[in-house]
Amino acid sequence: MPQKIEISSKTIIFTIGLILLLGVVWLIKDLIFSLFIAFIIAGALRQPVDFLETKKIPRSISSFIIYFIFIFTIFYLFALIIPPLAGEIIILFKNLPNIITKVLPTLSTNFNLNFLSNNIPSLANETINLIKLAFSNVIFVTSTLFFGFYFLLEKNLAQRLLGIFFNDIELNKINLISERAQKRMSGWFWGEIILMIVVGTMTYVGLNIIGLKYALALAVLAGLLEVIPSLGPIVSSIPAILIGLSYSPVIGLYCAILYLVIQQLENNLIVPIVMKKATGLPPIIILIAMVIGGKLAGIIGIILAVPSTMFIETILIESKKNSNK
Repeated sequence: MPQKIEISSKTIIFTIGLILLLGVVWLIKDLIFSLFIAFIIAGALRQPVDFLETKKIPRSISSFIIYFIFIFTIFYLFALIIPPLAGEIIILFKNLPNIITKVLPTLSTNFNLNFLSNNIPSLANETINLIKLAFSNVIFVTSTLFFGFYFLLEKNLAQRLLGIFFNDIELNKINLISERAQKRMSGWFWGEIILMIVVGTMTYVGLNIIGLKYALALAVLAGLLEVIPSLGPIVSSIPAILIGLSYSPVIGLYCAILYLVIQQLENNLIVPIVMKKATGLPPIIILIAMVIGGKLAGIIGIILAVPSTMFIETILIESKKNSNK
C-alpha cells in the first residue's frame, strides 16, 4: 500500500520564504559583492590603523590616513601601468593573426585570418574600453570604498548593526567569527598582492632577458592571473609561448621553461613562505569553489571564490566549536 506523504503548511511557508530570500539575494548580488570586498579591504587595513591608534592618534584620523594611502597607491599604480599596457595589448592583438599564421600554418588555411586582422584592433579597443568601464563604475567603486572606510572606522560593527536582533552572548559569538574570518581573508589579501607583484616582476625580468616583445603586458597578465589558483599560471603562459614560437622554436621553448621555473618557484618556495596557512583549503575545494563562483558571477565570482569559501569555512568551524562547549 503506497505511503501518503504529508507536507505541513509550516514547511511550505518556509520553502517559499527561502526561495524568495534567494531571489532577493540574487537581485542585490552587486551590493553583496561590494560589501564583501569592503569587508576584505577593511580587514587588510585594520592592523596599521590599530597600530596608529595605540600611538594616541584618534581612530577616525588613523583610518583616514591609512585609507588615503591605500587608495592613492592603487590609483597611482593603475595610472602608471595602464597607458603602456594598453598600447602593448593593441599591438599584440593587431599582430595576433600573423603570429597564428607563423606558429600554426594549418590553422590559418582553415580559418579566414583576414577577418581577424580587420576586426581584432577594434576588439582590442573594445576590451580596453570595457576595462575602463569596469573601473569607472562610479556607484560600485564609490560604495565599495565608502563601505570599506566605514568598516575600518567602526571597531565593533557587528554589535552596532545586530544589537537589536541578538543578545550579548550571541553578539560576542558573531563578533568572534567576524574577526577570525576577516583576519584569515586579510592574510589571503596581502598574500595575493605579494604573489602578484613577485610573479609579475619575475615574468617581466625573464621575458626581457629572453628578448620577447610585449613583456609588460604579459607580465601584468601573469601577475593578475595569479589570483586564480592553479589555472591562472597555465593560462598566462599560453600567449607568451605562442609569441615565442613566432620568433623561433627555441624562443618558444625558452618561454615555456621560464614559466615552468616561475611556477615551480611559486609552488615550492614563494607560496609556502608568503601564504603559509592563509587559506588552509585543499586544492580540490578551491577548484570546486572557482567553478561555482564562475557560474554564479563570472570573473568576480572566480576571484572571490577562495575568500568566500574561507568565510563559510570559518563560520562552520566556529559554530561547531561553540556547539561543542
